[in-house]
Amino acid sequence: MDKPAPYQAVLDDVAPRLRALRTKRGLTLAALSETTGISKSTLSRLESGQRRPSLELLLPLAGAYNVPLDDLVGAPEVGDPRVRLKARAMPNGGMFLPLSRSPGPLQAYKMIINDRGTEPEPRTHEGYEWMYVLDGRLRLVLGEHDLVLGPGEVAEFDTRVPHWFSSADGRPVEILSLFGRQGERMHVRAKPRERSAGEGA
Repeated sequence: MDKPAPYQAVLDDVAPRLRALRTKRGLTLAALSETTGISKSTLSRLESGQRRPSLELLLPLAGAYNVPLDDLVGAPEVGDPRVRLKARAMPNGGMFLPLSRSPGPLQAYKMIINDRGTEPEPRTHEGYEWMYVLDGRLRLVLGEHDLVLGPGEVAEFDTRVPHWFSSADGRPVEILSLFGRQGERMHVRAKPRERSAGEGA
């Protein structure tokens, strides 16, 4: 009888490790599929051991989980908790810094928003957003509301409602944003004050 290959035990351990990682991160197969580009059926077969893991499949999974490839094929270790910040340009001006390094139902960002003009261009999309103003003044147009938020003020809203935001006074405004999938709510609730007649847009 042929002896099993010396690496067979390592490959056999990959399936439960992948399943445990996804469960720990609170991800669905659909969400992981969207992040990695690997089909849900392939991911399911990998986690059940019906599909042999390959480098082509493990590399995007290691990237999605933000862990070294060794962690997928060996004993997992506690990783470095620090997030490596990398600023990215926003399509309509300003910058944003992803503060969450792992895919999941809730993502955190620091955003620096420039003046986008006085004519709002509201948009809608699936999700729920919580915004906290760190510095500056933020103009938020949400449905029929036209609000100005200052440092320490918070807005929380369903992003299916038409919305748009910009600097309220021409100077960059810094905000902390938590964004979740549709139907999820943040742990902090606060109602922003409405702009008074004496405050400009």
